[in-house]
Amino acid sequence: MRIALYEPEIAGNVGAVMRLGACLGAGVDLIEPMGFAWDDRRVRRAAMDYIDHVEVARHASFDAFRAAAGGSRLVLFTTKASHSPYDFAFHSDDVLLFGKESAGVPAAVAEACDARVRIPIRAEVRSMNLATAAAIALSEALRQTGGLPG
Repeated sequence: MRIALYEPEIAGNVGAVMRLGACLGAGVDLIEPMGFAWDDRRVRRAAMDYIDHVEVARHASFDAFRAAAGGSRLVLFTTKASHSPYDFAFHSDDVLLFGKESAGVPAAVAEACDARVRIPIRAEVRSMNLATAAAIALSEALRQTGGLPG
């Protein structure tokens, strides 16, 4: 299972997702352009010494990412979906896709995904932090597929 970030804008979020991937055994795909320089110290600070324990792949575009993902199912986490991840059947080779912090993903990217799910949150708030959402999503997907570390 992998986490993919579409054009992430905040270095600290990317670092936190990399640390999450290291802790739970999921690779991380970064779909460029990113809103910061890859060597930004905030990425390393958030990832800490876990950065050497996660597989990170950078992709020049969504099309390049999609080609590299092969036959894996692409599951988009979006506020524009109605299906909950707690009622969704994940596969062990799914790629969990998250949009950029300020705007999500464009319609063409959403349409290219195999499924769309929405983490349930209270109606009076818009969305949660990217790294927090990724942690909730990955934990549930790994729980369902028996992939949580021992």
